[in-house]
Amino acid sequence: MVLNVVWVGFILIGFVVALVKLAQGDMGIFTRVLTALFDTAKTGFDISLGLVGIMSLWLGIMKIGEQAGMIQHFARAMSPLFTRLFPDIPRGHPAGGSIVMNASANMLGLDNAATPLGLKAMRELQAINPTPEIASNPMIMFLVLNTAGITLIPTSVIAMRQSIAIEQGLTGFNAADIFLPTLIGTFISFTAGLVAVAWMQRIRLWQWPFLLFFGGFGALMALLYLSLRGLPPKAMADAVGLIGSGVIFGVIVLFVAAGAVRRINVYEAFVDGAKEGFQVAVTIIPYLIAILAAISVFRSTGCMDVVIAGIAWAVGALGLDTDFVPALPVGLMKTLSGSGARGLMIDVMKTWGVDSFQGRLAAIIQGSTETTFYVLAVYFGSVNIKQTRHALGCGLFADAVGLIGAILVGYAFYHG
Repeated sequence: MVLNVVWVGFILIGFVVALVKLAQGDMGIFTRVLTALFDTAKTGFDISLGLVGIMSLWLGIMKIGEQAGMIQHFARAMSPLFTRLFPDIPRGHPAGGSIVMNASANMLGLDNAATPLGLKAMRELQAINPTPEIASNPMIMFLVLNTAGITLIPTSVIAMRQSIAIEQGLTGFNAADIFLPTLIGTFISFTAGLVAVAWMQRIRLWQWPFLLFFGGFGALMALLYLSLRGLPPKAMADAVGLIGSGVIFGVIVLFVAAGAVRRINVYEAFVDGAKEGFQVAVTIIPYLIAILAAISVFRSTGCMDVVIAGIAWAVGALGLDTDFVPALPVGLMKTLSGSGARGLMIDVMKTWGVDSFQGRLAAIIQGSTETTFYVLAVYFGSVNIKQTRHALGCGLFADAVGLIGAILVGYAFYHG
């Protein structure tokens, strides 16, 4: 519903502005709008096809990891933390395993793989919900952490950056150079969401799994940042890209090696997963073209420039740097629509360059924030929850803190 309003609004507002420009003597306005509209449709299709390969590759690797037992090991490693986050879930209940598997998929940046696991977890949580029409504490904690969850590998964002870099003729471009900044950004959002829900549900965070998690993660991020902060922006981007590429390739090697040790048919497992990846990539084509078309109308009529100029004026009036403003709409849209934010991110990359500060910041924001309204509507709707209690407020708080954190992280890493 929200995306429908946004889509219709972009087109109608763009049409009204175009009529105003026509009345002012701009006789070529509708020609430019139609040209941009058709060009954008082709761009959306080309980008979607570019995703087929990497999604097939990654879901194939994930299938190997699943059959080799690595995903299950990862889930067990997370269980000490999750059992304290969800004290109302009986020990050993299937909901706990589904939540951990959903979180694991989200951490690896596989939104489409995480959604079925999340819906399964919601059904299992509803089975132990004493008031079926009111969201339970475990449901709220699960959804807020789902919308603000840590993403270890922003797979789809990396894939889109690589596709656009090829289109822009960049050679030697490392699309994984946003790995560390995105990781820090998601950690900030995750922490904000966790603290908000824990405060509402009176969950004590001074327990050893939480302290170990936050302390270890924070120390690792601080070590990486301190070791990189003295480098020039380009050298820092190269170093971060090396870390991101190394981690991603390390996960691939680990899964394949584990599959070989377990004597599974690694090749057949990969092919089975790759088939799913092809289906996922093809499925998003109409959604991506739809939102890019609406954004094209909004931008080609000059509406986007007016919005950005207004925000830039307000930020400049406060004496702050305005270089981040072109990427800000990505974060504002992400709360409403993932596909809408994806379209805006692509628009920023194509307008400013995928290797620009604005292009990198848009990717960090896209990779470290989540579609709160969409997730709450789909997940709560799947089990007919009518009263969501404090879920939306905590989710929006995490979104706001995460967006500010992503901007600050982008400045720390990429702004000279």
